[in-house]
Amino acid sequence: MTVHARVFRNCYRDSVELMQIAAELESLAGVARAGLVMATPANREVLAEAGLLADTALNAGPNDLVVAVATDDDAGAAAAFDRASVRLAGAVEGTATETVRTQARTIAEGVAKLGGADVALISTPGTYATAEALKALKRGVNVFLFSDNVPVEDEVELKALAVERGLLLMGPDCGTAILDGVPLGFANAIRRGEIGLIGASGTGLQQVSCLIDRAGAGVSQAIGVGGRDLDAQVGGAMMLAALRRLNADPGTRVIVLISKPPAAEVARRVLETAGAMTTPVVVSFLGGDPAAAREHGLVPAWTFEAAATAAVALSRGEPISDGMTDDKPAGRAGGDSAGVSGPTADAIARLRPGQWRIRGLFAGGSLSGEAKLVLRRTLGPEAAAAHEILDLGDDEYTVGRPHPMIDPRLRNERIVDAADDPATAIILLDVVLGYGSHPDPAGTLTPAIGDAQARAARAGRSVVVVASVCGTDADLQGLSAQESILAGAGVLLAPSNAGAAGLAAAIAAGAAASSPGGGVGGSGGGSDAAASVVAR
Repeated sequence: MTVHARVFRNCYRDSVELMQIAAELESLAGVARAGLVMATPANREVLAEAGLLADTALNAGPNDLVVAVATDDDAGAAAAFDRASVRLAGAVEGTATETVRTQARTIAEGVAKLGGADVALISTPGTYATAEALKALKRGVNVFLFSDNVPVEDEVELKALAVERGLLLMGPDCGTAILDGVPLGFANAIRRGEIGLIGASGTGLQQVSCLIDRAGAGVSQAIGVGGRDLDAQVGGAMMLAALRRLNADPGTRVIVLISKPPAAEVARRVLETAGAMTTPVVVSFLGGDPAAAREHGLVPAWTFEAAATAAVALSRGEPISDGMTDDKPAGRAGGDSAGVSGPTADAIARLRPGQWRIRGLFAGGSLSGEAKLVLRRTLGPEAAAAHEILDLGDDEYTVGRPHPMIDPRLRNERIVDAADDPATAIILLDVVLGYGSHPDPAGTLTPAIGDAQARAARAGRSVVVVASVCGTDADLQGLSAQESILAGAGVLLAPSNAGAAGLAAAIAAGAAASSPGGGVGGSGGGSDAAASVVAR
């Protein structure tokens, strides 16, 4: 295997586009790995760590784009570079719509050319992102800051300036937003409505917005604030600013806050501020204390599904029960109504003694966190800790390769490997649709699922695959079409990520209970406790 690289001088592209092109190059015959980066020192180190730093790229500068590939032969490299050149020139095969780009070399020039533009999407390397965000804010433009590796001190400075000027600074490392119906980053095609979302979680925002859409309601605005916004140093500056903005928005009748648990003092400040709003507020801080939200007259929701359910009910003036928000996701899996029955019982019956483990392989970090929470609440902390839930979108797994929402190969390899473990009972997956995601994620997963099931069968076992699809029928990939592909491959589907985790817990607990002497998967609640999570 030989590494080849080509440098495109003064050719900037944002990281989402580069990940998509890298995934396309890796699909070519003879190409084992591909990496496309702007040649900052940090990105050259990433290429080196991934084994993709060729001598050709050593002298490239931060404004240059490096295309690096590991191939079997020179012909594979030539094909990859030809395809990259076409993509970077904008001639994308199979594109259904035509995009007209207005070229501008600076923020000031862009604002001047696009009269009335009030949002700048910044995706430069983190070293340069702060300066560009400052230029936008000083010109009265809101910022969607996709860039990561921005120092926290810079984030504090940028958000202070945004608050001072009545603007939004979404990010850094902001993956999702929907502003006035326009999706930014990784987002879904969501119908417009009266529910406003504010989230320090990209896939959390996607899951809540998609479940709202699935329930027949809609979203007014979805404002991402960046994963560090609720840390002690940043102080929730943008969540507080977004709260006030949505509270004053006549098109927003309900607000939902989405995050992992904030720093204690920040949580207190956010909840106090939310409690003073005239607009009803649902709080979904994964693993947070529901009593703290209730103390301020807010509606706590322990999962993203519960948050969507509560928000839709509030928007329609319907009552909210404690069971809707505190204990159980509202969705059901596989057609079960309650208890262990139907497809759940069938799945348990397929497993052999010694199979008990859930192997969660997730593309969404927040979705993996929600799955862990569901397992802890249904199986008990000790039993839940014995299962494996991985966020394959974490930096640990994405060095030198595209995110798994774009490139499924790493997850596919893990799916097959999981089937070789005789303890594996359930493989738990999330499938995320929308802008920026792979055009057919279900179609890329099913060969690996089939391979895993065949390998388990050859060893005299069966592996149960459980999944949920985060998306809508209006997405390019199509929710119903993707679910149909997965169902055709024998996957048990739930309408939500929390429901899928609950179904996996029910199967694991039931399998452990039916095995001689029980097992790790069944402690802390038993099959009835786990199965109740998937009841509507």
